[in-house]
Amino acid sequence: MAAASKADTKAAVDAAAWMFNVVTSVGVIIVNKALMATYGFSFATTLTGLHFVATTLMTIVLRWLGFIQPSHLPLLELLKFVLFANFSIVGMNVSLMWNSVGFYQIAKLSMIPVLCFFEIVFDSMRYSRDTKLSIGLVLIGVGVCTVTDVSVNMKGFVAASIAVWSTALQQYYSLSSFNLLGHTAPAQAGTLLLLGPFLDYWLTDKRIDAFNYTTPSVVLIILSCIIAIGTNLSQFICIGRFTAVSFQVLGHMKTILVLILGFVFFGKEGLKLQVVVGMMIAVLGMIWYGNASSKPGGKERRSHTTPKQRHGQDSTDDEKV
Repeated sequence: MAAASKADTKAAVDAAAWMFNVVTSVGVIIVNKALMATYGFSFATTLTGLHFVATTLMTIVLRWLGFIQPSHLPLLELLKFVLFANFSIVGMNVSLMWNSVGFYQIAKLSMIPVLCFFEIVFDSMRYSRDTKLSIGLVLIGVGVCTVTDVSVNMKGFVAASIAVWSTALQQYYSLSSFNLLGHTAPAQAGTLLLLGPFLDYWLTDKRIDAFNYTTPSVVLIILSCIIAIGTNLSQFICIGRFTAVSFQVLGHMKTILVLILGFVFFGKEGLKLQVVVGMMIAVLGMIWYGNASSKPGGKERRSHTTPKQRHGQDSTDDEKV
């Protein structure tokens, strides 16, 4: 009875953490797209820096309240995480700015096969035939959107590619300790705010100090920062409770919500027929992957030796969803 109660509690907390991540992730995407598409605020890197300034302030409050405990993070680990995370977030925001909502979201689905590639190369993981076929179906769905979405351009495709690979690296090597957010958020805020205005000017030929700050645009910037606090917090919570691949496989809920909301708020930039078809193929592949990889032999390491543990993770990873 005690074991069942513990399992039920874990399932409830996992579900709450996931829903928190879904709501905040979808919310910040929609607000950012409105800010960029409606008001022309194209300074994605600087906006991300502001997100982490807000998150840093929140970690200070959480530390004062006792929810974040003092911890140590080696400088090399911090630099590695900040590098991957900054490329990930900046790449995602630039991709969102240069691509349609549909292509932006569907491109993120390709992180599943990328993460599987990392597992094969670095963890000597072996996949069953069904698992491989399901990954192939995800790639077909992404390919349909990439080839047929006329809104895709070269710079948008490059931005999406950088975002996908850097995000996959961030999640594969991710720090699962919630306490470490207090180390990473200030570092990311400082680097992004330092480089952001120059990078944004290079990407857009626009200066952030010359932007016409109207009341609605300022309200959206503040709202984006507030929601981003929840996104950053939930990201650490979820990575600590789910494996990286499972975290991406479960992401089809966010994909559907973002595409639907993109259609509602941005009309023609949302649901296009070819994007819908590609999305459905990719989501079916993801569902198939979840089922195939959970079966005996669906996903296993080639040897019986203890795998190299990633920073912040321990042997209890096998118990994660």
